[in-house]
Amino acid sequence: MNDDAMDLRARNSQATREAISHAALRLAIEQGPHGLALVRVHDIATAAGVSPRTYNNYFSSRAEAICAFQADQSRRVGQALRSRPADEPLDQAVIAAVIELYTNPEPDRAGLSMIMSTPELEGEALKAFSMAESPLAEAIATRTGTDPAHDMFPAVTAAAIAGAIRVAGRHWLQPGNPEPFATTLHRALTCVFR
Repeated sequence: MNDDAMDLRARNSQATREAISHAALRLAIEQGPHGLALVRVHDIATAAGVSPRTYNNYFSSRAEAICAFQADQSRRVGQALRSRPADEPLDQAVIAAVIELYTNPEPDRAGLSMIMSTPELEGEALKAFSMAESPLAEAIATRTGTDPAHDMFPAVTAAAIAGAIRVAGRHWLQPGNPEPFATTLHRALTCVFR
């Protein structure tokens, strides 16, 4: 199989994953505060235009499906940092990379609120953030020329960044907070590099 065919297959697979995830989140939000318990795999698969078997090929739980977008974003944070100019200071590079990744597009308030207020979903989101720490720590180590096997700085910084993103999300969801998520996220990330 040539590279173009593999690339097309990967794009199609990602599109299917995203369609299932968006359908799962939309259906859960429509069901209200206890939406996760009310949404069935068959309903998600139908809304996404796939079979329940296809759904099961992509996700092992409704929580995983609903949080897939956040998990995919988190997995890309290390690559986002690697794509920043090499001569850019670490703090500026991290802030720019994270803001671009997490605010383009701006998070859906209703979806983020559901994820952060439903214990099962919040646990799935925390798992996604934890998975992001290792690639982010590797990118930080590369950028700073440190050896993560002997220096904890990359891992600790990556964990602090993941924590700052979570805190920014909670703060942004507070009633009466009119600022864009990018502003809230920038303030949270700045705390990491004080």
